[in-house]
Amino acid sequence: MNFTFTEDQLMFHDSVKSFLTNEVTPERIRELWESETGRSSELWGQLAELGLTAMTVPEAFGGLGMNELDFVLLAEECGYTALPEALVETVMVAVPLISSLGDEQAEFKETWLSRIATGEARVAVGHPDNPLVPDAHVADLLLLANGDEVHALSQGQVQLAENPSVDPSRKLFTVEWTPSTETLISGAGIADDTAGKQLWQDALDRGALAVAAQQLGLARKMVDLSVDYTFERKQFGKPIGSFQAVKHLMSNVAVQIEFAKSPLYKAAYSVAHGLKSRAKDVSHARLVTTDAAMLGAKNGIQSHGAMGYTWEVDLQIFMKRAWSLASSYGTQGFHKQRIKQFILADEAQLGAGSTFA
Repeated sequence: MNFTFTEDQLMFHDSVKSFLTNEVTPERIRELWESETGRSSELWGQLAELGLTAMTVPEAFGGLGMNELDFVLLAEECGYTALPEALVETVMVAVPLISSLGDEQAEFKETWLSRIATGEARVAVGHPDNPLVPDAHVADLLLLANGDEVHALSQGQVQLAENPSVDPSRKLFTVEWTPSTETLISGAGIADDTAGKQLWQDALDRGALAVAAQQLGLARKMVDLSVDYTFERKQFGKPIGSFQAVKHLMSNVAVQIEFAKSPLYKAAYSVAHGLKSRAKDVSHARLVTTDAAMLGAKNGIQSHGAMGYTWEVDLQIFMKRAWSLASSYGTQGFHKQRIKQFILADEAQLGAGSTFA
């Protein structure tokens, strides 16, 4: 079996990586911190021009009809550059959620998916497992939960209160709103309870996968920043990176990154193809990538010395993003519990050919 990415996927990844590296710099991120919304309509337009907002939109609605496996490498690069825009959650959570609505919502799907594909509309998702809604202040459409129901609201139908985040790029809000039959788009009545619950469960898995991909990219970035710093910083006439104790700090993170790649890409495959092991695969990826990011932040600070946490050093941009994502779409404890349930289930099939298939 061939588990490698296709040539087309790798070529698209390389072009997007080049764009993000050149356009989403620490300097631009700091500029956005000082802006009113913390977001850039120009940057969002550029992402749309590259076709990124259209990737998972079905072709029938003007999209590219791709899936999570096609986007996972790009999501990783969004993490590597700490992209402030909510591209990853839009592509991996909001679009699939809208696409999964029933045929009775055909007009709603046509209207919003086509606008999202062109970058004309932004969407914010208020998942029931996330008490705060990211990017609600710039969203043209808010998808919110009332129990297992899915409601769609505009800015004029909600009241927002910003909640400060450790990461200045993460704009988080509490949302006050009133559920009604007019805002309901899925999950009403006994017959639809299961459908609404499944929509939010699918969104949880996709959201956790989105976080995992970004965490892996963040871990890679923190290693790169720390390695560069330790070659520039000298002590006793030598770069501190030449000292064994400093090497071990980054080597330990690099090892975790390598071991996290396979679970992440397997989880992307599971979500894209709807495998029965999806929940377990996603939780596995979410755990190992977040562990790698947390260790990257910890060891990165140590490598930089006391200045690692200061405002002037770029490292703090990425470690704060990693910290802020750590409890999004499930805590580490939540995902460990899902792994536990899988392993201890009476019907669990473990071992070669099952767990590693």
